[in-house]
Parts: sequence; C-alpha cells; structure tokens
Amino acid sequence: MSEMNPTMEEFEALLNESYATHDAVEGQVVVGTITAIEKDMAIVDVGLKVEGRIALKEFGAKAKDGTLKAGDQVEVYVERVENALGEAVLSRDKARREESWIKLEAKFEAGERVEGQIFNQVKGGFTVDLDGAVAFLPRSQVDIRPIRDVTPLMNTPQPFEILKMDKRRGNIVVSRRTVLEESRAEQRSEIVQNLEEGQTVEGMVKNITDYGAFVDLGGIDGLLHVTDMAWRRVNHPTEILSIGQTVKVQIIRINQDTHRISLGMKQLESDPWDGIGEKYPIESKITGRVTNITDYGAFVEVEPGIEGLIHVSEMSWTKKNVHPGKILSTSQEVEVVVLEVDPDKRRISLGLKQTLDNPWESFATQFPVGQHVEGEVKNKTEFGLFIGLEGDVDGMVHLSDLDWNKQGEEAIEDYNKGDMVKAIVLDVDIEKERISLGIKQLSGDQPAGGAAASGSDSGGLRKNAVVTCEVTAVSDNGLDVKLVDHDAKSFIRRADLSRDRDEQRPERFSVGQRVDARVTQYIKKDNKVSVSIKALEIAEEKAAVAEFGSSDSGASLGDILGAALKGDEK
Repeated sequence: MSEMNPTMEEFEALLNESYATHDAVEGQVVVGTITAIEKDMAIVDVGLKVEGRIALKEFGAKAKDGTLKAGDQVEVYVERVENALGEAVLSRDKARREESWIKLEAKFEAGERVEGQIFNQVKGGFTVDLDGAVAFLPRSQVDIRPIRDVTPLMNTPQPFEILKMDKRRGNIVVSRRTVLEESRAEQRSEIVQNLEEGQTVEGMVKNITDYGAFVDLGGIDGLLHVTDMAWRRVNHPTEILSIGQTVKVQIIRINQDTHRISLGMKQLESDPWDGIGEKYPIESKITGRVTNITDYGAFVEVEPGIEGLIHVSEMSWTKKNVHPGKILSTSQEVEVVVLEVDPDKRRISLGLKQTLDNPWESFATQFPVGQHVEGEVKNKTEFGLFIGLEGDVDGMVHLSDLDWNKQGEEAIEDYNKGDMVKAIVLDVDIEKERISLGIKQLSGDQPAGGAAASGSDSGGLRKNAVVTCEVTAVSDNGLDVKLVDHDAKSFIRRADLSRDRDEQRPERFSVGQRVDARVTQYIKKDNKVSVSIKALEIAEEKAAVAEFGSSDSGASLGDILGAALKGDEK
C-alpha cells in the first residue's frame, strides 16, 4: 500500500525536490531537446516534468531553411518552469544574449575588439548588435571626425571597442572611433618610418590657416608654415595655395614621438641670399617695390625673396621727424642705394635720400663762405636765429653774429618769426649738416672805435655771455684761445671742452679752429676771463627744453635739439 501511495513525508520530500529543481534552472541557460515542431512553434524538453514552447523565428536561419528538426539539441533560457498552461517558459533569444554577454565580458577583460553591426539610430547615437547583445554607440564615437550620413556604415560588420559594461543594468557602450584611431596611429607610424628629413614628396593641401597649410602626404598630415612657402614675404598662405592643390614639398623635420612633420616649399629653390654681396655691391643703385611700412622705416623687395630696409633716418635729408608713411606708400616703385649687406643675418640696409643730392653739399657749392643769402626767420631761440634757406635747409645766426654794437640778447629782439632777412655764409659743415650765418658781417668788419675798441670790456663782455674763441694752442690739459670779438685771452680746461666725457679730448681741436663758448667768470679790472664749451652746451640744452618741451614730455633730448635746429616747419 505504501509503495502505491506515498506517505505525507515522502510527498513533501518529492515536492521540495521538485521546487529545488525548479529554482536551480530558472534564470539559467540549459540544453534542451526539440521533441516536435508544430506550425511556427518548437516544443523543447529541458529535463523538467513539463515542456516549453519557443517561436521558430527565435532560431533564425535554421527555422527558415528547414534544417531545424525534432531531436536537435539547443541552448535555451529558462524564464519560469510553469505558466498558467502548465508549460515551461523558454527563450532562445535570451539564451543567445546570455551566451553573448559571457563572451563579451571575456573580451572586455582582455581588451580585445568585438565585431558588430550598427542597426538603428537612437537619441544621442546608435544601437549595435554584438551577436545577440545590444550595445550603445554614442555619436561622438562613430568616427574620428564628425560625419553627417551614417547610412553607409549601417548593417555592415565592423570592429568596435567596448568602453563600458554593466550586466545588472544590461548596458554596453562601444566605440568605433578608438579602433580607427589605433589603426590610424599604426598607419601613421608606418608612413613616418618610410619618410626621411630632406626627402622631396608630393601631397595635397587639405586645410589652410593664417599661419600655414596642412598637406596630406598619403595618410599623414604635415605642416607647411607660411615662412617656408617662398623666399619672398607671404602675408597669407592663400596668396600661393588653395585647398585641393597638389604641391611638391621637402620634409624639413620629423618628430618620431609626436609624428609631427614640418614641410617646406622654398627649400626646393635656390637661396636668393647666396652670393648677395656680389650681386648688390655697396653704393650701387637698385630699384625695388615697397612691401611694408613701419614706424622705423620701410621694407623694399628688390627681387623675390630679397627685402631690404630703408631706415627712417635714411629716407630724407631734411625731414627728420616724419613718419615713413608720409614719404613712401605700399607697392610704390622706388630707387634706392645699397648701404650695407649682411648675408649671415640676411639683411640689406638701403638708403632713399642717397639717390638725391646732399642739400648741404649743394648749398656749399652754390653758396661758398662769404656769399650773401636771404631767407625767412623760422625760429628764435636763446642762442640765435634759424633762417630757412634754398634747398630746404636751415642756417643759424648766432647771437654774437647779429650786431656789432648790440649785445646778442638785445639784438635778437629786432627780429620776428616770418621776417625776411639777409645774411652772409660764415661756415658750412656738411658732415654735421650745419650752416653758420652772420648778419653783422654784412656791414663789413667791426667798426673802428666801436664797442670792440673800447678797452678790455669790448663788446660788453660779461659773465654768461656767449663768445667766439679761436684756438691758439693745444695741450694735454686743454686749449689756449683768444676771444675773436674781444681783446682777451683765456684757457679752456680739458673738463670744460664738452659735457660728454668721451669728447673731452683736446686733440679733437686744431690751431686756428673757431669754437663758441660761454663766459663763466669775468674780472674786468684784470681783463681776466674764463670760458667753457661745456657750460654753453648745458645752457643751450636748457634753452631747447624750455622752448620745445619739458623733460617729462616723452621727447628725447635728440628730438628736442633736432626741433630747435630745424625750427618750426609749419
């Protein structure tokens, strides 16, 4: 009886065994056997008390071509052991996904690539079939560069790299871009290995920037900097290149670590600076085109690749403080003189004013010493008058050369800016660009019995007066001089020869030379007078600063004294 009808304890044990079996297989992939195929369903026995049904479409190609048949063993996923119909709930798709996850996790851990197909577009990217498992491909990871149309890439088997896996959430993130970058890096490395510095290659211009152009050398880009495009000045690469153009370039440098390649075009041509000294000898006249104008001068292209600089000081004999743009204009053809050539520094110094006659030489030729001239008073200073003369040059009438009978400070009050005056040429210093004039000399020599003949104080000699001295002797300690317009002698000490220590050299002077100086001491009863060139220079500088600008105006002393010598050019 007990064999036919189990006891309560035996039934409970069988029930627990059944539940234990159910728990062990639910949520697992097991091997089952197809017992029958009915219409579009396959009946599968997985070793439980009940069988399960799986739609034939889950078996893919085998169901379509009829190769799937009863007796075949297949892997299936057991979701539940029994449903409302008393059947096992099985899934072939989930079994495939489980199988794929196991394989993908192994490859992810090993850092291996996986193969998949992009099959759909979703928000922010695309979905990829990895042999049953669905992964997400972010849009930024599709390609190295953004692409508009992904259609050609869809439903095509291709390699991907798994970036992230989360089995609990069922998330897989993959990248196609990293695979391409690795392949590209390998390709670049191989290309770089086959290139050498100094090699000449052909490439296509891919992109142009303000500083150069990127050239595709067949899988790797090189930079052709704007300064290496031509020997001549290139303001922008588009002047000589266009995107898509095929160019021949030379490899200048290769960085094996970064795979950066520097290219050059001008290196394929001969250097125009070779033999430049023989081609453009000093003082030769040449013609060029103004390419650029700056505050300090103008650049002139004398031939493609060769530019010289006309410094502002070499532009005009008379216009000393004028911006180069007011003398020359860009693209203007000019004739210049070669002043200096330095092949090592690749510099040529040019002169514009040298193509014209030196106005001081012309003046000296046309108006020798003793010649009478006439001009307009351009400026009045504490040390004399500046007279505008023919040839756009100025001459100076010193205070001591204004009047025989009046002191200079008194005589200058008889003149106003704009007055036309006559004078006589006393001296022309071409090198220093100075012309000395006299007005009192127009009436001849000093009148007899005049102020100069009145004794030791002839001509109103006094402290701080400006006098003209003639050198009578030169010694190591200084100069013996006699005052030209006064019956007096003096000695100018070495320290009083100039405010510039380098110029305090008596040997700079010669017997018979005339110099201006300032009276620093005068003892009338002894007719003893002390004079100083240094004191006069200091006084003239103070006068120039007071007349033309303060010491904090931003103008240099040279600017101020230059303005004083030039006078107003308005």
